[in-house]
Amino acid sequence: MTDDSSPAADAATLAEAALFKALADPTRRRILALLRERPMTAGEIAERFALANSTLSAHFNVLRESGLVTSSRPGTTYRLEPEAARAAWQTVGRVLGMGAPEDAPGPRA
Repeated sequence: MTDDSSPAADAATLAEAALFKALADPTRRRILALLRERPMTAGEIAERFALANSTLSAHFNVLRESGLVTSSRPGTTYRLEPEAARAAWQTVGRVLGMGAPEDAPGPRA
C-alpha cells in the first residue's frame, strides 16, 4: 500500500474538496450561472435571492475559496474565473472517470 500523503497530494485533495463544496449547493450554482453571463456586484447578485446578506456572504466566501470566483474587493464585483471553471470541469470528469471535453464550459463571450 502506498502512502499518498505528500504535501502536493494533500493540497490537491483540499482543492478538490473546496471545488465539490462550492458546487454542492444549488444557491452557489445559481450564482455561478449568473457570473457566467458577466461580472456582477454583490448587490446585483443579492437582488436575485431572498437570502440575508450574511448568508450570501458565506456563499461568496466558499466560491472564492474554491477559486471559481474572484472579487475585486470584498463586496464589490465578483467574476467567474474561466481557467478555474475549466479546471473544475476537468476535475469532475477525472473523478467520474469520464475525461473532460475540450470545450469545457466557461464564461460566454
